[in-house]
Amino acid sequence: MPTRSSSTGRAGVPGAYRQGQRRDDWPPRSSGPSGPGGPPPRGPGGGGGPGGGGPGRPYRGRPKPRWGRIALVAGVAVIIIGLIAGISLYGYASSLDRDLKRTDAFSQITNGRPVKEVEGALNILMVGSDSRDPDTNDDAGSRWRADTLIVMHIPADHKTAQLVSIPRDLWVQVPAANDAPCDSGSRAKINAAFAFGGLPRAVRTVECMTDVHIDHVMAIDFGGFKEVTDALGGVDLKVEQSITSIHKPYRKFTKGTMHMDGAQALDWIRQRKQFPQGDFARMRHQQEFLKALMDKAASTGTLTNPGKLNDFLKAVTAAVTVDQGFSLTDMAVQFRNLRGENLTFLTSPTRGTETIAGQSVVVSDRERALALYEAVAADKMSEWMAANQAKPSTSAGG
Repeated sequence: MPTRSSSTGRAGVPGAYRQGQRRDDWPPRSSGPSGPGGPPPRGPGGGGGPGGGGPGRPYRGRPKPRWGRIALVAGVAVIIIGLIAGISLYGYASSLDRDLKRTDAFSQITNGRPVKEVEGALNILMVGSDSRDPDTNDDAGSRWRADTLIVMHIPADHKTAQLVSIPRDLWVQVPAANDAPCDSGSRAKINAAFAFGGLPRAVRTVECMTDVHIDHVMAIDFGGFKEVTDALGGVDLKVEQSITSIHKPYRKFTKGTMHMDGAQALDWIRQRKQFPQGDFARMRHQQEFLKALMDKAASTGTLTNPGKLNDFLKAVTAAVTVDQGFSLTDMAVQFRNLRGENLTFLTSPTRGTETIAGQSVVVSDRERALALYEAVAADKMSEWMAANQAKPSTSAGG
């Protein structure tokens, strides 16, 4: 791939960056400490705390919900977008909007953001953490080192969605501040951005890495999905090899398809050390888990049983924090035709792992990643997937 000239703001040397342009070529591997500006502060720092309430589109009257028309959608997104079909559910969706925890995910990000190239298309950054993971320390900084980062792209026609997982150990440039140029700071694993500056720093880092404008943010606590899974009566998950959990009570997972309740499913998607692919295997299991939740919600009596549906959606809203501008009622109308079979799970292209600055990190395949994210920004994912033979409900591009 040709090196971009410094006049474009995408040169392969530090200091040549121009605001609003992506850093495709990050600084040399020997540069900088492991994080911007020295040791990271404890806590999310700058992300803002969850607030009460948030905007939702006004509606006329309080029509009686027609439960048979409810259709939940979308892997990670179903889960909170709720994607409910029908304007008749505005009153119910508005009450869910009020229940959502909110945070200022775009705090201080005022300069140099990528432009939004296609109106109608949406890019949602989904952040998965696990507050109940036995491997997670108790300090706030550790809790914000997210296990999962997904850029969910919804094209302007709102008929499909592509979910691109970003490995948490991807070695990237983390800007020095939420409003700092993309070539400031120094390189670190991408999940360290949360410790340096909370959700806003993570948004800034992802936008710098991809040159994709992020419209909304959903922070998902996988620990809360125990209740979501149990509300659906459990899920069926594929176990590719028999293992014993490294966490108490040391459950055994047997190769084949297993029906799992909430505690079992969460234990399964936390495992990584037993698999040759490590975090890549865990990332794939998380994708499969979210897809299984969507399939179960859409194929059982949950959607037509008011009591079960209410329990399910209440569990979902309790497990998610969204940005201040996120409106469930708007999403419900815009994406009412989106279905699970139109989802494609992808992984940000990488060249595998290396040891850099004493750390085991994942190294991006810059040329392939550039092509992928340019397709996301330009809303040309159908063309990209045709060229790369990616199909709905698959994991590709890793």
